[in-house]
Formats: sequence, structure tokens, C-alpha cells
Amino acid sequence: MLTEQTMEKLRSLRLDVFAAAWAEQQKNPDHVNLTFDERLGLLVDAECLQRENRRLDRLLKEAKLRLGQACIENVEYGPKRDLDKTVVRQLATCRWINEHHAVVISGATGTGKTYLACALAQQACRHGHSALYRRASRLFDELALARADGTYARVLAKIARTDVLVIDDWGLTPPREAEKHDLLEVLEDRSGNRATIMTSQVDPKHWHQLLGEPTLADAIVDRIINRAHKIALKGPSKRKDETATT
Repeated sequence: MLTEQTMEKLRSLRLDVFAAAWAEQQKNPDHVNLTFDERLGLLVDAECLQRENRRLDRLLKEAKLRLGQACIENVEYGPKRDLDKTVVRQLATCRWINEHHAVVISGATGTGKTYLACALAQQACRHGHSALYRRASRLFDELALARADGTYARVLAKIARTDVLVIDDWGLTPPREAEKHDLLEVLEDRSGNRATIMTSQVDPKHWHQLLGEPTLADAIVDRIINRAHKIALKGPSKRKDETATT
């Protein structure tokens, strides 16, 4: 009777995994010789692990990563890529997120920019940070629509609250005037407050030229480049390799 009452209380406290693990302990003779502290520790570990897994699932769902399977452990370091494993390991600690830095990944099409960006964002989620993935064109479309329906400030505020924002494929086409201002607004909110990942086929040293108007270009580049870890990927297109093997 006492066990049933305790189980009910655990469930009312939303400690379902704790309760299930406790019930399992009662059936397992191997736990008889464990001390009270050891058994309690196992129960707490089970509950904590389940909550961490649930939180990770929620963060990854909200991040909407383009490559959900991308992870740091599977990043390739072939000699042609010129990707420094030490740099990636340092980024994997997520210290750059706590310091509100940026990561700028450049390289030709198919060199794995999106994969690396998603892997870093997934690592951020594993460390308990929120993340959000947007292709640059979709981000600008979303902000244009928000401006039209009066939710612009709300959408900007949501983006600003995200710990890690991934802006993928920036600079595929010269940005329109409104897109330049939108990008400045997003980066202004994040500079020194949140972390950002940007990928581009355009080398960062050419971003001024791509943006055109000098004053606006200075403001945008200053907010992303000065506190950025720069990674330039090289080598042949991985998409061509995948096509050749199919």
C-alpha cells in the first residue's frame, strides 16, 4: 500500500521516469545489495537523463536544421578540405557561444558549409543552447512578410532571443536594399549578446563589395566579422562525389 501511494505521489510530481525506475529496482535482485544512496543516485540519474533527452529533442525540433543528422563527430577532415581539427574541437566546446562570438564559414558550393554549420548548431543544442536555422533568402522573405503584416518587431525579438542563429547561403545574389537593413537589424540585436553562424560562397573580404553602400556595409561587416571565427573550406564538391557513386 505504501508503495502504491508513493508511486502516485511521484507521478503527481511528474517524476514518471523516477517512478518507473524505482518499480524496476523492486524487481531486480541485483539492487538488493546496493546502499540507499546508491539506489537513490540511480533513480535521480534516470530522471535527469530522460529530462535532458526531452530537452534536446525540443531544442532540435525548434532549431529546424536543414541537415538534422549533422554532428561534430562525423565532420570530415580530408587533406583537400583544409579544415583544422583543432579549430573544430575548440568550437565544439561551445565556449564561443557563451562569449557571443560568430562563426563565418566560406567556400565553393558543395564543400560542406551547411553540414558544418548544422553540426555546430546541433552541438549547441546538446550543450543546452537554443538554435535556429534559416537560409538567407527565407530569412529575408520571413522578415518582409512580418513587416507587411505588422509582426516585424515580434519576429526580430524571437530571433534575438535565440542563442545560436544560422544564416545559410548568404550572398548568393546581391542583397536588395531592404534585405541589407534587415540583416543589419538582426546582427545589431546579436552583436555582443548572442552567437551567429553565417555561411557563404563569397569570401568575407568581398562582402563590402557585395553590399555596395559603404556606410551600411561597414556596419554589417563590423558586427559579424570582428568577433568571428573564420573557416574557409576547400576541395572538390562533395555533391559531385555523391552523384558519381550513385
